[in-house]
Amino acid sequence: MKALSTLSAALLAVLVAGCGGGGGGSASSTPAPVALTPAPAPAPAPAPAPAPAPTPSPTASLYPSYNTSPLPADTTGMSHNAQQIAASIRIGFNIGNTMEAIGGETAWGNPLITNDLIKTVKKAGFNAIRLPVAWDQYADQKTGQISATWLARVKQVVQYCVDNDMVVLVNIHWDGGWLEKNITPAKKDAVNAKQKAYWEQIATTLRDFDEHVMFASANEPATGNEQNTDVPTLTAAVDVLKSYHQTFVDAVRSTGGRNAYRVLVVQAPETNIDLLVKYMPTLPTDKVAGRMMAEVHFYAPFNFVLMEKDESWGKQAYYWGAGNHSTTDTDRNPTWGEEDYVDAQFASLKTAFIDKGIPVLLGEFAAQRRNNLTGDALALHLKSRNYYHTYVVKKARANGVQPFFWDIGAPDDQSGSIFDRRTYQVRGQATLDALMAGMAQ
Repeated sequence: MKALSTLSAALLAVLVAGCGGGGGGSASSTPAPVALTPAPAPAPAPAPAPAPAPTPSPTASLYPSYNTSPLPADTTGMSHNAQQIAASIRIGFNIGNTMEAIGGETAWGNPLITNDLIKTVKKAGFNAIRLPVAWDQYADQKTGQISATWLARVKQVVQYCVDNDMVVLVNIHWDGGWLEKNITPAKKDAVNAKQKAYWEQIATTLRDFDEHVMFASANEPATGNEQNTDVPTLTAAVDVLKSYHQTFVDAVRSTGGRNAYRVLVVQAPETNIDLLVKYMPTLPTDKVAGRMMAEVHFYAPFNFVLMEKDESWGKQAYYWGAGNHSTTDTDRNPTWGEEDYVDAQFASLKTAFIDKGIPVLLGEFAAQRRNNLTGDALALHLKSRNYYHTYVVKKARANGVQPFFWDIGAPDDQSGSIFDRRTYQVRGQATLDALMAGMAQ
């Protein structure tokens, strides 16, 4: 998910940047955690200043190899496959608008991530973290070399998660769009060069962590969709995206050590369920079997979840769910995307992937809170929103998909921001309760 550079806009503009299709997760017995010897981590320090503004990507030949110290494959602490790790995930939490912030970790209003925040998230009932990260702004644009200080800072935050027995998914997020805005044949070689250089460095830096740590190739790859792109062009874009994912897999595996067996996650076109099922039914080639997952996002129906203002083609929906339609404010009831749609979306993932032994993560989902309502309308809206969060979690998990709630740390509950990241208090109790209610069903 791309996000604005100020938290004042909260979810309304933050989430609208990228919408896709979703997932959730069935919980079976949690694999016994593998002992991890913590790597020494420096005390929290301000995030490094980003590198100068990026210049156009160089050609592939200009990037040196950063796989300078490959190790023999090491199975220590890597005994569980993707299905087993997926089954251990109850519900995940995104630390959004932080390490992916353009301008530095605190640039969008959030404080530095601390061990206390991870403890707070775990205490609330989450057992996995999705960590959106930007890398391009910290890299030398001529050589592709990422700042050692930034690599160390990311490693420190990953250590917090592992120390708290949390599964953690580290990705390359929006990151200025160097990958996600350039899924075209013309950009293919340059982007693959950068993808290889970055993942060689990221993977080498995080190589010693055990199976608690997973890597994700991208965030929301903008391939286009069947509504605004003709099929030949969409097919070509998906082929380019597949090459980016394959480069990611090959780069990580090439570093060896525990990375030879690490679970890797690749993103659907637009992180959309329908496009994943139709255009990316198989995942990249891998040297090791059963160590890969797919990722989708779910922000539907748009009118209820993200829509900021009425348009000529439709109005904002304030209410959601068969039992939550307004009898007085009928033009604000949804016209699509309710329970039957959610059911069908997650069922299609189960048929196409879960039943074939391929786990799927619902990397992001959340519904905005309307601020323009009062009285009975507000009460019904909040009831609808809580029900939506509960229903998505319940149906995702029922179909074997692991859900990760999207949270940006906004100073209110507009985006479902559950925790005050400075005081570590719960300020979105209703949202938290709704998510956990979905876990219980």
